[in-house]
Amino acid sequence: MVTLVLLPGIMRHVPAEKRLALFEMIEGRFAVQARISTVVAGLTGFYMTHELGAWYRFTDPGFWWMHAMVAVWAIFTVVLYVAEPLFLHRWFHERASHDPEGTFGLVQRMHVLLLTVSLVTVGASVLGAHGAI
Repeated sequence: MVTLVLLPGIMRHVPAEKRLALFEMIEGRFAVQARISTVVAGLTGFYMTHELGAWYRFTDPGFWWMHAMVAVWAIFTVVLYVAEPLFLHRWFHERASHDPEGTFGLVQRMHVLLLTVSLVTVGASVLGAHGAI
């Protein structure tokens, strides 16, 4: 949710030539936390599925929200552990150096999309775990 405030604030109040440095400083402080949180989410999801004997749910279309949770986790994991270190950081830095407005607009739209998908998945998972869907 911080992203919904942080990115528009940076775009609105920070001059284009200073945005990249500020964003990378702030993002760098949260990168470790995001990576740890993703690992913890994966481990706890695996643990709960194993302890509850809920593997069968992945074969039942009625438990589609289980697939959605794994998909959201996989997207974040791939972005944080594969795409970002291999090419995303370099691509972002190069693009933001040439087109800060367009790059930060794209980053903001992608964050909003991922947050929306995540929130819908959380809501569906809560309802599904309580038998509502």
